[in-house]
Amino acid sequence: MLFPSRRGAAPLGRSWPPGRLLLDALLSFWLQGLALAATLTGNVLLINSEQPSVKKGHDYSGVVVWLEPLNGKLPEARPTFRRAVMLQRNKTFIPHVMAVEVGTAVDFPNLDPIFHNAFSNYDGQVFDVHLYAPQTSKRVVFRRPGMVRIFCNIHATMSAVIAVLPTPYYAVTGRDGRFSIAAPAGAYRFQVWHERSNPETLSKLEKRIPVGTREVTLADLRISEQGYLAVPHMNKYGREYPPAPEEHVFYPGGKR
Repeated sequence: MLFPSRRGAAPLGRSWPPGRLLLDALLSFWLQGLALAATLTGNVLLINSEQPSVKKGHDYSGVVVWLEPLNGKLPEARPTFRRAVMLQRNKTFIPHVMAVEVGTAVDFPNLDPIFHNAFSNYDGQVFDVHLYAPQTSKRVVFRRPGMVRIFCNIHATMSAVIAVLPTPYYAVTGRDGRFSIAAPAGAYRFQVWHERSNPETLSKLEKRIPVGTREVTLADLRISEQGYLAVPHMNKYGREYPPAPEEHVFYPGGKR
């Protein structure tokens, strides 16, 4: 086997070793991928809202945006195991809104000193991890797309949403309403979801977007919350929550 000269060029009549050829090919493919990728950026404004966090705090977080390839093709080189974490702390799911790709395993660690029971019984994927103790965790694999509304069977005030999407190109807005999605060049359908907006409002925001090799910046997306009414949810048995009991935490060896 002949190796290249010290100057880095193969002598005439000789070829690079197979390993070097493979490395060069992979590097070239990676650089081409970078050249053909671009970033879609934008900003969300929530309007007609009755939420104090929006009206006074200008909090525009929790809006899910994503791109679905119009040709239906997704990248082949994708991790076989995808994982995300939704915490339970201070009787709150954190984050309140999460987006994941179909096939993602989501862990629900209980960081409170009390028991929890995360479940979902409508929309998206139905699941129930049952009652589990502090400092333990449960896992759910989300295998089909949909908006999964999550509650705790013990604490009526706990709620969250996991947007399970058929694409790896997505983002969730922060407090400032900004988002950024990196995607290869191609034609996409841009879609939006917000838990306090009705489907008709959101469907009007859908559009076809061509992504090239340069950054694409969308005009501000103004999403109305007009007509939103919070509806109390039932427990996992479809019944109203009983009055919340007073919770005490006892530790082995401690005084009661």
